[in-house]
Amino acid sequence: MITTTWRIPPLFCLHRLFDLRRQTVFYPRKRLPSMKMALSLKKVLISDAMSPLCAEVLQANGIVVETKTKLTKEELIAQIPNYDGLVVRSATKVTTDVINAATNLKIIGRAGTGVDNIDIPAASRKGVIVMNTPGGNTISAVEHTCALICALARHIPQAHMSMREGRWDRKEYMGTELYGKTLAIIGLGRIGREVAARMQSFGMKTIGFDPLVSAEEAAEFNVRWLSVEDIWPVADYITVHVPLIPPTKGMLNDASLAKCKKGVRVLNVARGGIYDEDALVRALDSGQCGGAALDVFVEEPPTKTSLTQHPNVILTPHLGASTKEAQIRVAEEIAQQFVDASNGKSLFGALNAQALSNALEPDTRPLVNLGQALGLLAISIVGSVKADTKVQIITYGDNLKDAGKYLSAAVLSGMVKSKSSSKVNLVNAPVLAKEIGLQAVTEHIELAPSNLSNAVSVVATAGAISCKLSGTVMGTSPVLCEIDGSTFQGPAVLAGHLLLYKTQAAPAEVLASLAGAGANQILSFTSTCGRTDGSWGYLQLVSPLPNPESLNGQTTFTTQLSL
Repeated sequence: MITTTWRIPPLFCLHRLFDLRRQTVFYPRKRLPSMKMALSLKKVLISDAMSPLCAEVLQANGIVVETKTKLTKEELIAQIPNYDGLVVRSATKVTTDVINAATNLKIIGRAGTGVDNIDIPAASRKGVIVMNTPGGNTISAVEHTCALICALARHIPQAHMSMREGRWDRKEYMGTELYGKTLAIIGLGRIGREVAARMQSFGMKTIGFDPLVSAEEAAEFNVRWLSVEDIWPVADYITVHVPLIPPTKGMLNDASLAKCKKGVRVLNVARGGIYDEDALVRALDSGQCGGAALDVFVEEPPTKTSLTQHPNVILTPHLGASTKEAQIRVAEEIAQQFVDASNGKSLFGALNAQALSNALEPDTRPLVNLGQALGLLAISIVGSVKADTKVQIITYGDNLKDAGKYLSAAVLSGMVKSKSSSKVNLVNAPVLAKEIGLQAVTEHIELAPSNLSNAVSVVATAGAISCKLSGTVMGTSPVLCEIDGSTFQGPAVLAGHLLLYKTQAAPAEVLASLAGAGANQILSFTSTCGRTDGSWGYLQLVSPLPNPESLNGQTTFTTQLSL
């Protein structure tokens, strides 16, 4: 990635568009097709056992569903090319090999929260959307966590087993009150917040950490935000509600446990591996940890008997989301999310498709279309993508302050289409661009050009060749406004079939040469004012011209594109 920022002058001339719209020549013809974005989901595989409601919702919306559970990896690889969508729980492992074999796959849905059984980088490279149901099992996981906190405090499972064995050990299972104790919550998302609310009703003091939540926001739900290092010494109970990622793997280990209060009790209803199990056993043996309640493990089912047989450990077999209500809820939610995606309505729950999600929003869809079109035009001018190709995306105007990420993906998708042999979309464009060597940076300028609420510029450089394209959205139509500082006398609509050329002659003279075969194909024409280095002409066409190279004698550059 480039770290240098190229300083580009503001678009001083764009305001002229509003004064010069009348100088565009329009030739009324049939309407261009809609650019609505949706996924074609005809056939979906459900590969794990789940509520039949998932299949029912999909089938009610015209999607063919096949349920095949307990497939081996080889069987899944053989079957997956037949499907547009895949729905899993936690049993199916969607590996790189499975994704590479999925020639038609467009979307993978996890009926639940955790997606560590899905290779998201491989899916992103293939352009496959990965989504989960972030809120479907929240309440179940919360209630299970709270139940385990109570069980730890009062030794309920151990006391129950002693009674089963015919013993009456009242003194051995002396418990402690939760009232007044400090509960540390690592991860203050949906589950962490709900755990806090419930345990506050027991009179527990709640502290917590989340890198994405501010101290002010945490205070709104009565949690005192502390750094992880400040949490260890003051917590009586610690519960984690975070994904298993490099920063969280083994976060509770020998070093962190040594910093805790003696007798601290810990819980994990999130993901196995967040706690170092060997370190936890050592802390339990020494008394540094007074008890642990675990629902998840590094290896499932767990085989570490030093942990599973420890008298101060309470175990459940990954039951956090295992309630009838949660399973019905996540099955229905993932099916409805598939239906919404297939209808172009939304991509709620998508984990790797921000740009595509924006492409489905009515307000941002035209901007995504603009970015794709500018990227495609830019690469047609500077030539094919090479290792030294660079692109800068500049956004103008306050309402595009946060648009750089999805517009960058849009521009890159337009640029890499000419180079990559893979199917390019907004999901995999950034990945493929990085592999090709295409370097991109973004910049935002608060002040938009006069009379415009926003604008986007793309500066592309390949070796000694460089160009700068600038555009905006008028109504719902993306339009090209400038090329290398030359302003079009009217908006050049970036949709359908278009012809762009540069000439030393008057652009209208080139247009006249299209009389005959090409003239009846023209929807609109506009051009830039003459300059010493030539003028640009732009045609929007009903269908592509059969021989645009016939203009080569009158033009210094010609390109024909279909958007």
